[in-house]
Amino acid sequence: MPGLTPSGKRVTICRGLDKNLDTHQLNDAFKIAMMIGDVRLMEEIEGVAGDVYILDASIVAPSHLGKISPSALKKFFICVQEAYPIKLKEVHVVNATPLIDALFNIIKPFLKEKMRKRIHFHSSFTALHEYVPKELLPEEYGGTGCSLDEINNAWVKKLEEYTDWFKKQESIKADEALRPGKPTNYDELFGIDGSFRQLSID
Repeated sequence: MPGLTPSGKRVTICRGLDKNLDTHQLNDAFKIAMMIGDVRLMEEIEGVAGDVYILDASIVAPSHLGKISPSALKKFFICVQEAYPIKLKEVHVVNATPLIDALFNIIKPFLKEKMRKRIHFHSSFTALHEYVPKELLPEEYGGTGCSLDEINNAWVKKLEEYTDWFKKQESIKADEALRPGKPTNYDELFGIDGSFRQLSID
């Protein structure tokens, strides 16, 4: 969203529209989130004191739990928590249901303890307004900012402007032979395969 909170934080909203998501589309969503992060790192002109993420859980259905890849989740959270030079200050989950509690219990092992404490669940937008000013929220969330459609269209256009840069990034690979010390073992770092259908939890 345009503008910063009074304490200098950037607000980002993630909302799905289609309940019939498949695994491939979920992985694409993770990739798009990282692509937007890359563009922000290059274009952010204001000093940002941290990030506030609002995740809309309104379309999450029981069928999604069997489609989530533990490997993709682990890769995504390692990148967000370890590799990206951002400070994730708050995560607000809106339109939360008992299903979201179950999903959070699945995701929890991939999160650092301090990250878990920064996640808040809201059943109403009124509760969200206690954390995020209305002027920084879209009208869909009871705010006075621009609509999510306007923001989404602006980001689609911005990502299209970076098409050539993203294509170039696809060809860049790490040469582990040049890394000082022990080479990174990616199987060890990202070594969970399969889906939650196959995962056995005690």
